[in-house]
Amino acid sequence: MSEQEPAPSAAQASAVFRADIVVIGAGQAGLSSAYHLGRLGLAAGRQFVVLDRNPTPGGAWQHRWPSLTLSTVNRVHDLPGMQFSEAVDTSAGEARASEAVPQYFASYERRYRLPIYRPVTVKVVCERFGRLRIETDHEAFSARGIINATGTWETPYIPAYPGSELFKGRQLHTRDYRSAEEFAGKHVVIVGGGISALQHLDEISKVTGTTWVTRSEPRFREGSFTPEDGRAAVAIVEDRVRRGLIPGSVVSVTGIPLTPALQAARDRGALRRLPMFSEITEHGVRWPDGSEQKADVILWATGFRSSLDHLGPLQLREDDGGIVMTGRLATQVKKDPRIHLVGYGPSASTIGANRAGSAAARELATFLGLI
Repeated sequence: MSEQEPAPSAAQASAVFRADIVVIGAGQAGLSSAYHLGRLGLAAGRQFVVLDRNPTPGGAWQHRWPSLTLSTVNRVHDLPGMQFSEAVDTSAGEARASEAVPQYFASYERRYRLPIYRPVTVKVVCERFGRLRIETDHEAFSARGIINATGTWETPYIPAYPGSELFKGRQLHTRDYRSAEEFAGKHVVIVGGGISALQHLDEISKVTGTTWVTRSEPRFREGSFTPEDGRAAVAIVEDRVRRGLIPGSVVSVTGIPLTPALQAARDRGALRRLPMFSEITEHGVRWPDGSEQKADVILWATGFRSSLDHLGPLQLREDDGGIVMTGRLATQVKKDPRIHLVGYGPSASTIGANRAGSAAARELATFLGLI
């Protein structure tokens, strides 16, 4: 295929586009899955297509805050068949992740002529005469199987706390964060114990007063994160999803790497953690013992949930909200083997998405008799 040929646009799709496999999402997991479907010999644009809600390549990376650079982000693993350095100059570690990763993804899509239709937002997937009908904000698609790679960015999670509606300051989620400077002169309560929360805390505490609260005591990890550590963490999460439990956070398994930036934040007193407050007041937060902290801003760095609402009609979830997963790398939905979830559970990392994309592509194509 020519590297110069553009991918098909959403407008070129027929009223009901039929394909054997539809990949939903063109982030790391979706691109990896599409690459492996092509490597298996499936015809791009006919036997498989990719639907992406974003107008341009880059997945959720294009929406990340500007201060997130290649030097501060968790490592972006190379997609199969193409190194990151082939598309982006990685010698400048301060390059914005929101620019560098989309540049890489765009080059990757062109090189492998992936059949990505965008912008197309999937509204709902339902059963229709033995096939899966994918309703979108454009045309409808019909497939024999689906690889869902929608990630989590579209489903931010903010826990409910008494008094939230009374707060007269500003509340925002990590998804809305842009820069620390906008909070100068205001007291910010940062909620969350993950890597994003710590990055926000590090930046904001340099320009204004902060209070850091978490539900449980954070566990910091000194030293390098070994391959053995990674495999152990994946095994724990994989066990959960195979039992139909909701995946836990990665940080709860791996711990938080104590980077030089976080060590400096600790030295200046920014890492003083408080337990979760019990309620929100008009002007701040209050703990069970009656102590209060006045605040102008509450920043909820409380993570995301898997974006799977469009699969609701298929009734894949158990009563407690989990999904029983099976398959070699736990990507196949036990209730419906035509559905694979890549970027869910143990594959919710860039390297995990690569491996899971390969497994899902082969397992689904084999199940459908395509190879």
